[in-house]
Amino acid sequence: MKIKAYAKVNIFLKIVGHDGYYHQIKSRFMKVKTLFDEIEIVEGEKFNIVGDINCVLRDNTVFKAYVYLTKAYPDIKKWFIGKEIRIRKNIPEMAGLGGGSSDAAAFLRLVNEKSGLNLKTKALIEIGKKIGSDVAFFLYDYDSANVYGRGDIVEKYDEDALNIDVFTPPIECATPKVYKEYKQHFFNPKETNFDTKDSLYLLENHSPKELNDLYLPALSVYPNLYKYSNMGFFTGSGSSFFKIKKK
Repeated sequence: MKIKAYAKVNIFLKIVGHDGYYHQIKSRFMKVKTLFDEIEIVEGEKFNIVGDINCVLRDNTVFKAYVYLTKAYPDIKKWFIGKEIRIRKNIPEMAGLGGGSSDAAAFLRLVNEKSGLNLKTKALIEIGKKIGSDVAFFLYDYDSANVYGRGDIVEKYDEDALNIDVFTPPIECATPKVYKEYKQHFFNPKETNFDTKDSLYLLENHSPKELNDLYLPALSVYPNLYKYSNMGFFTGSGSSFFKIKKK
């Protein structure tokens, strides 16, 4: 039992307000089909999670997904007896590519299908909300979608995923720090109609600064990013840049 957990990029990311607790976003998420982690579930001697885990287990998103899933549906614990979950990472961490959220979503989708749990996507999203704001997009498994609110409102955008080339510099961007910098020094919410435009049109007609409100805050917090600013458009809170591959 194996599933691919794809990366995403933000074609645009605009901050449109703040509800007193969280920034409200309007964004276009697009799947990167050439960059993915792999989640595999195999028979083992006992339940275990192994592989590329660069944090304490309780902070791993796949483990969190397991915990919240089994709390919500205790009977599923029986299915996990003698199962080993293997995580193979290719998506860089703290890079604006949604790797952790994608891993959690892929795990939930795989278990839901193979265990016979057969939950509706909305039920899985309620679990995903406890893990991270990007999980909902990955649970829908759309190529492209407009994402609103805290990231939990996902509307499919009818276009094929572009052929995207991602470059991640040796810099890890902490999302809370970038958002804090935005709120303190760059907060200027503006509505746009970016969500009505095709992604290729946006990339051909707008600059990285225009498309991503977190670009300048990230440069402010992590000035070493400047040396990579010619690598393309900026995704999420960083640190990755992306371009459209030429045919």
